[in-house]
Amino acid sequence: MEQLSQKIDELKTEILKESLSDNDSIENFRIKYLGSKGSVKSLMGLMKNIAPEDKKEAGRLLNELKEFTENIYSEAKIRFQELPSSAAEETDYTLPGYKFPEGSRHPISIVSNKIISIFKKLGFSIAEGPEIEDDWHNFTALNLPENHPARDMQDTFYISKNPDWLLRTHTSSVQIREMEKNKLPLRIICPGRVYRNETISARAHCFFNQVEGLYIAEKVSFADLKQTLYFFVKEMFGDDVKVRFRPSYFPFTVPSAEMDISCLICKGEGCAVCKRTGWVEILGCGMVHPNVLENCGIDSSKYSGYAFGMGIERITMLKYQIKDLRLFSENDVRFLNQFKAL
Repeated sequence: MEQLSQKIDELKTEILKESLSDNDSIENFRIKYLGSKGSVKSLMGLMKNIAPEDKKEAGRLLNELKEFTENIYSEAKIRFQELPSSAAEETDYTLPGYKFPEGSRHPISIVSNKIISIFKKLGFSIAEGPEIEDDWHNFTALNLPENHPARDMQDTFYISKNPDWLLRTHTSSVQIREMEKNKLPLRIICPGRVYRNETISARAHCFFNQVEGLYIAEKVSFADLKQTLYFFVKEMFGDDVKVRFRPSYFPFTVPSAEMDISCLICKGEGCAVCKRTGWVEILGCGMVHPNVLENCGIDSSKYSGYAFGMGIERITMLKYQIKDLRLFSENDVRFLNQFKAL
């Protein structure tokens, strides 16, 4: 025990004489004293020769030595880091700094935020739901019959783990979840990503972003729907855009319609984008089908409502005259940099 104590004192004296003036000397100090084959580790190996009654005291002395050595190493490292380097002393602070590239919002995010802000002016709130849905919320509750083409695996991505699960094909499933809460009146928009099994091209993708709207209260009419959508179009595209409604069919609305706006690229003259008609379809809409209301526990004899849905990519393409849908998901900075100022 006395021999161990003497060796510890000698090692402390040796440590105090070390010159720690740069990174190399500090690292050599660590290896020499604190490394796996260092002096401190070697002394600890003598514990096996210590008498059992002295092991407690020997352990205390060795731990003090280790802590003493680690403190000197840490203080030297901190002290050296605080010293100004020769490189720092030679730095010319009058030189211009490095210019870092600026980021920007994605065009889909820009248009999505614009759509949300427009409908917020009309009192709509935002509702969100899961992207992996069940059959009830995505199809059945929306009055889609079992033999409807949308249920086919060629049109919808189903989850193999459970045949009742799928990637939602529209954000109408969020509307069903909100209607099931029976907190009326209900005025919501549902933005989010949806998935459909389509061949990727300039006009279609296997995923896209959608915004759907829903308003349910007493005495809601188709006139309310039309005025809401007129307001949206004027706010989004300007006062010069023309609007028209065409009769259509959707299982979850009756009557149903599709809304077109005059082509922003050719100004209604006719081009490839509008298929020479001068009009471009931007959304589908209609009055909520009574069956959908009843499926959600809402009395269709007392309440009525309207719904609409649009693809954000379609709106973005029209607003910024983009002709290829694939540009939105390719992450090409040359394309994205065009939206920095927006």
